[in-house]
Amino acid sequence: MKPSNEAELAKLVASADGPLHIQGGGTRAIGAPIQGAVLSTTGLSGVSLYEPGALTLVAGAGTPLAEVEATLAAHGQRLAFEPMDYRGMLGTKGASTIGGVVAANVSGPRRIQVGACRDSLLGVRFVDGMGRVLKNGGRVMKNVTGYDLVKLMAGSWGTLGVLTEVSLKVQAMPEAVGCVLVNGLSDVDAVAAMSAALGSPYDVSGAAHAPAGVDGHPVTMIRIEGLEASVAYRAAKLTDLLAKFGGAVLVERDPAKVAAGWAWVRDVALMQGQTGSVWRVSVKPSDGPGLVAQLRAEHPDMLVLYDWGGGLVWVQVPQGTDVRSVSFTGHATLIRGSKKTRATIPVFQPEPLPLAALSKGLRSQFDPRGILNSGLMD
Repeated sequence: MKPSNEAELAKLVASADGPLHIQGGGTRAIGAPIQGAVLSTTGLSGVSLYEPGALTLVAGAGTPLAEVEATLAAHGQRLAFEPMDYRGMLGTKGASTIGGVVAANVSGPRRIQVGACRDSLLGVRFVDGMGRVLKNGGRVMKNVTGYDLVKLMAGSWGTLGVLTEVSLKVQAMPEAVGCVLVNGLSDVDAVAAMSAALGSPYDVSGAAHAPAGVDGHPVTMIRIEGLEASVAYRAAKLTDLLAKFGGAVLVERDPAKVAAGWAWVRDVALMQGQTGSVWRVSVKPSDGPGLVAQLRAEHPDMLVLYDWGGGLVWVQVPQGTDVRSVSFTGHATLIRGSKKTRATIPVFQPEPLPLAALSKGLRSQFDPRGILNSGLMD
């Protein structure tokens, strides 16, 4: 099913006599296998409003992400939250949609500076599980439902409603970029270095560490963006600040090389084309190295990438491995796994009973029949 407008979508949902598999571009199929008829949002496409001066864009949920980015780039602007491209990781095809990005709250390395996708989301329109059209935010900020639907829909993975339109705030592209590289640090020292950079006044927009970088050696990456003179000044100051951690410090100023390096981090290219399970673990940065050490004791050949200053840890382990079996405080999401692995291990972090009851109550309000991506987040 591929409705071409919101009214048609509402009728399809209202008349559905079984479960529906909500799908945008189909590039982020990470959950448990979903049963039901596929309902595609790709017919709800197009940028309906773009005001560069107001840094505001409104688009149909099925609009390809590439189209949104191209529209913004033509005016020297971009999506601030730097959404990841999952296709290399998951081996999927098709084109990511802006609705899919919002539904999964996809947020890249710049999250440490500007927040997540949901923090750039101004408004939403969607069809709930009863076929009702609801809207919240956008140009009319009055919330008549009692819920902050804008925040609820971001990261709901299509279980509360089918997005039809999203409104986003955007930002200008920087005049210059730079990346301070520190080579050879241990995981513990790298997290300390990233914390020092993020705690400095030098406005860092990316902080990542790869125990095995492109050349196979440890590399810690600190990104800065802005006006040319400011980037040069901050790069010099960060070089001095990070020298005390012991590794060789270099500064990359070539925009193409900086962009390629951060695309490598954003899309977790280290783990593309592999067969192991990939987990996305969110922890307190100082806890990340300890978590990795526990996992390495059992899986010495595992792959690791730290992002968000160490608060996001990507790990690749053998198929069937549940990283939640080790002790840590945080939450873990299974991003890539075999069909068997995804069917036997909860993809999303199991919620504490009070939070699970709240989530169930929300789904019963917006999808009382339980037909939208049923079972995905259970």
